[in-house]
Amino acid sequence: MKYEQIIKELKKFRNPKNIEGMKQFGIKGETMLGISMPNIRNLGKKIGKNHELALKLWKSRIHEARILASIIDEPKKVTEKQMDLWIKDFDSWDVCDQTCMNLFYQLPCAYEKAMEWSKRKKEFEKRAGFALMACLAWKDKKAENKKFIRFLLIIKKESIDERNFVKKAVNWALRQIGKRNSQLKKEAIKTTKEILKKDSRTAKWIANDALRELSKK
Repeated sequence: MKYEQIIKELKKFRNPKNIEGMKQFGIKGETMLGISMPNIRNLGKKIGKNHELALKLWKSRIHEARILASIIDEPKKVTEKQMDLWIKDFDSWDVCDQTCMNLFYQLPCAYEKAMEWSKRKKEFEKRAGFALMACLAWKDKKAENKKFIRFLLIIKKESIDERNFVKKAVNWALRQIGKRNSQLKKEAIKTTKEILKKDSRTAKWIANDALRELSKK
């Protein structure tokens, strides 16, 4: 499919009611069509992998087109420069999370980028760091525990960030690391107890929420 055909196809699925519903869940964007994820994924399967099309779709600034771009892009052709440029465009938590989940976690530099972005100032750029940590813990089945223990140190440090979309990503990363295996579960619970000692409502929320899930048998 050509770029023009894809945009035309996306616009066929436009649903104003869904747009309002998305906004209630904190999803926002410059141009939103209100398309469901199953429809976006089905279109992605129809298109297949295509790096050049992904770049064009991202530049369209259409919310759903950017998620589609993360689905069809070719990991082997994605550069660190592209990753850094894309996170600067993140303006909604779902585009951030889907891009990390569909694409960024597959890249060789993913662990380094997760740590680097976790120190960023802007809310969604920083969220990307922790969303990527969560996706790596979930999807990279062969990684050694030590990589995630390094993440736990960052999670502990950044657990006082009060911004909604940062603290939720920190919490997500902490829970996902703890669910990876028994050793990391012990390390994550240990981290939650250390976070609880911080004089911060945000830190306590992150730790208590994670502890509830990780304490389940």
